[in-house]
Amino acid sequence: MNYWVLQTMNAVSFAGVLFLLSSGFSLVFGLMRIPNMAHGALFMVGAFVVAWAILHGLPFLLAVLASAAAVAALGFVIERWLLRRVAGRELAQLLASLGAALIVADACKLLWGAAPIQVDAPRWLQGSTSFGDLSFPTYRLFVTGISLALAAALMWVDRRTLVGARVRAAVDDPLMARAMGIRVTALYSIVFAAGSALVGLAGALGAPLFSATLGLDLEMLPLALVVVILGGVGSLGGAVVASLITGFIQVFGQALFAEFAYVVLFLPMVVMLAVRPQGLYGRVAV
Repeated sequence: MNYWVLQTMNAVSFAGVLFLLSSGFSLVFGLMRIPNMAHGALFMVGAFVVAWAILHGLPFLLAVLASAAAVAALGFVIERWLLRRVAGRELAQLLASLGAALIVADACKLLWGAAPIQVDAPRWLQGSTSFGDLSFPTYRLFVTGISLALAAALMWVDRRTLVGARVRAAVDDPLMARAMGIRVTALYSIVFAAGSALVGLAGALGAPLFSATLGLDLEMLPLALVVVILGGVGSLGGAVVASLITGFIQVFGQALFAEFAYVVLFLPMVVMLAVRPQGLYGRVAV
């Protein structure tokens, strides 16, 4: 019994990391109409930056914030100086983001080497927390709590603030949003930087779970694509639900059907594309 409860906790905490990874990806995809192929590389940068910061004596929470800020700055540079130069050409933007991903991956190898860097959770988050007869890893509970808090904050911004209304308008109909005076180009930069900060935060919080290692970009990018396709482009609520679904499929699929883990993971995405291409919470394009 405890094994399945522990696996459930693992799935929920992994879903939290997936939400932070995929929420920005979903909004960028919905707003700019391109899948940002550099998103997985930004996750990897977040993991390496937090590992480097901790090795140089920065406290864990400050290292996490520094990682999010660094990746946000990198994302801003990619959008402002690369993607904006090929604005309106979706294939060129897709290839440009792919090229940026390859450059970032090689830069990580040059700066931090090819060997994995183990990142330990801070002492106050190590060990387990007991609830009756059940014990859960404290760090995974922490990651789950941070993810829930950020999900609530993002939904509040999306539904209750002027910035959120402008982003939703630009996602639904960018031409009409421009006609209403919304600076869609500026929103591109804001959303891209915010999405990059979220993925940097995901990489930093995920580092004690996955380690900082080359190849994280190729491992996490497909998962972000699965979440976006299941949940729907531009939908934060869809990202929450799809992250939970993907987290449970990933964890329990590897535990029960290790040899068919990728089939179990990607089959729901294929079915969704065939049955409901806009995703669970996406809208049909008009």
